[in-house]
Amino acid sequence: MGYLPVDTIRKRKNGTPHTEDEISWFIKSYMKDEIPDYQMSAWLMAANFNPLTIDETFFLTREMKNSGEYLKFDSGVPTIDKHSTGGVGDKASLILGPMAAACGLQVPMITGRGLGHTGGTTDKLESIPGYNTALNLKDFKNIVEKNGISIIGQTESLCPADRRIYGLRDVTATVESIPLICASILSKKWAEGIEGLVMDVKCGSGAFMKSEKDAENLCKNLIEIGARCGLKVVALLTNMDQPLGRCVGNALEIKETLEVLGGDKETYADTRELSIELTAHMLCLSDKSKTVEDCREKARDSLDSGKALQVFQSLVELHGGDLSKLPEAKTKTPLLAKEKGYITAIDTYEVGMAGVLIGAGRKNKSDQLDLNSGFYFHKKLGDHVQKGEPLLTIHCDDGEKLKNSMDRLYSAIEIEHKKINLKPLVQSVFGVSQ
Repeated sequence: MGYLPVDTIRKRKNGTPHTEDEISWFIKSYMKDEIPDYQMSAWLMAANFNPLTIDETFFLTREMKNSGEYLKFDSGVPTIDKHSTGGVGDKASLILGPMAAACGLQVPMITGRGLGHTGGTTDKLESIPGYNTALNLKDFKNIVEKNGISIIGQTESLCPADRRIYGLRDVTATVESIPLICASILSKKWAEGIEGLVMDVKCGSGAFMKSEKDAENLCKNLIEIGARCGLKVVALLTNMDQPLGRCVGNALEIKETLEVLGGDKETYADTRELSIELTAHMLCLSDKSKTVEDCREKARDSLDSGKALQVFQSLVELHGGDLSKLPEAKTKTPLLAKEKGYITAIDTYEVGMAGVLIGAGRKNKSDQLDLNSGFYFHKKLGDHVQKGEPLLTIHCDDGEKLKNSMDRLYSAIEIEHKKINLKPLVQSVFGVSQ
């Protein structure tokens, strides 16, 4: 049957379901440049207002996965990955990946760059001098099989349809569509050759999903569509009402990663807790005979024994990186409290955007990062602070950028006389390992 782009756009606009063949034709034609960007953009906007069904989302996911190369692991070792919807100070992937590998899993992790208020794992790794995030898939697979984990950025050959379509979504205000989010995430994860996926779905002021209802809906959709792809998926809804840990910024987050992997249990308690919890669910996906608590204990041991740190060090070495040469800003400026009281709110989106102002994040994909810059939080939600006490320290060598970020940070942090009740870090668990 012949199709016309305008008919496909009209069907989406009217909420008329697409057939499997129609979606296949539409994506293939776009990748052949037979459908221009403006028609794909029109379809994406229509899909934003009339969301795809579960069937349609699965068809789209499969077509994007099949648009390029994909991996297959034959070693018999359980192959599990983790993905986060993005947050501020979220370096958990860098910690839990080595933890899971130290516990016997294979973790082929293909990550993204930061844009806007959220950071990117690829950028964080590139703050390590020499670390190569642009390996081809053959070398990537070899390191996974040798070390248990490799972490690279998205390749040109993996899910090219998703890469092109996401570029349009980013500039047409259609990023928030839950079916399109699911197709984008799951097509890439499916192409990695994994058996199972743990999703960290953030909710709160620093999350893409601000509402708990939307975050829960995303969790459930990821699980259902993942099952159609043959993937075991568990989704954790986690709190992003403040930065994770104490460090925000690329090289700073590598330093926090090393300290958590090195056994620090107190300074970065929330980073450690989340890393253990996500690792535990990864282990449960690979061995259903174990309880989540059994898997938590195994995850803790990988940290406390130093095994996970050894895996991370090996990962960096195999990718050509040198941890002894981590960069550091020369200028470190404290942001002092203007009054005493308790920290009752941190607008984490604003913290992320303050990071953009000092070069720790990007406004546009073409922006060059200052990998040294960032923030170290001395105080977190619920902490008491005296007037004149440091709330955080800004790492930034540019005086003008420093001043602009200070104004934004002051507006992001609320201090009141009454202490608040804190939400749990992990709010809900959805899926097979709960």
